[in-house]
Amino acid sequence: MIIIADSGSTKTAWRQISSEGVIADANTMGINPYYQNTQEIAQMLEQSLLVQWPGVEPKEIYFYGAGCSAPDKQAMVEAAIKEVYPNSKIEVHHDLEAAARALCGEEAGIACILGTGSNSCLYDGKEIVEALPNLGFILGDEGSGGYMGKRIVQAFLNNELPADIHEAFQKRYNLTRDEVVDHVYRKPYPNRYMATFAKFLFDHRQHPFVYQMIFQSFADFFEKTIIKYPDYQQYPVHFVGSIAFYFGDILRKVAQQYNVRVHHILESPMAGLSLYHQQKIVL
Repeated sequence: MIIIADSGSTKTAWRQISSEGVIADANTMGINPYYQNTQEIAQMLEQSLLVQWPGVEPKEIYFYGAGCSAPDKQAMVEAAIKEVYPNSKIEVHHDLEAAARALCGEEAGIACILGTGSNSCLYDGKEIVEALPNLGFILGDEGSGGYMGKRIVQAFLNNELPADIHEAFQKRYNLTRDEVVDHVYRKPYPNRYMATFAKFLFDHRQHPFVYQMIFQSFADFFEKTIIKYPDYQQYPVHFVGSIAFYFGDILRKVAQQYNVRVHHILESPMAGLSLYHQQKIVL
């Protein structure tokens, strides 16, 4: 039996799988080595995953996570998982690899992540051949939940929202400038905090101002990432993540502006990853 983990900055989906199929699923908080150290990750796993799966001893663990592109970050996560599962073989991969394997299969394409954060890569059917630098929550993450949340909060605090949207936002959150500054500059996981406001955008997406804000957020993602890949219009473009999934209708309209062919839009890559690793078990 093996375990597959798909982790973003907000949540982590875990799955036990054998050659016969899925055995069990579990969920924990997100894991990102840019925001957590090895001991914090290990402690979280002991307090959440082990409680859900007591006595489980997997042969192998394949972890795909946000922030796990650099070898030193991969090593941090691997060391944390090793504390919890000392007898398991552990591989840590970037979440882009999960997206590419789940979305593209064995075909070439551009795989994108639009969740709490955003990312993309060009995949040749076997491996990632190009990935543009991800500048993270403060300098990048265009099109993500964190990016959209940051834009609506900025507009609210700067009194730039239409009166009806301003009133609805104030009634729902009762935000103050000091509260926002405290969350962004003093508390951990500012990206998670800002991403929570994407739900407001979803609920008011029929409003022209909100619709345009969502549309422009996706356009920013295309400008900063998609159009920078050579011959990008020749590839099918796929998306995974909650933001891509729930705002898929608007995302497809933005893609049409750039003459981009959008194929799959998935909320999670887990189904595709399960199939990929199940086939490996059989082999």
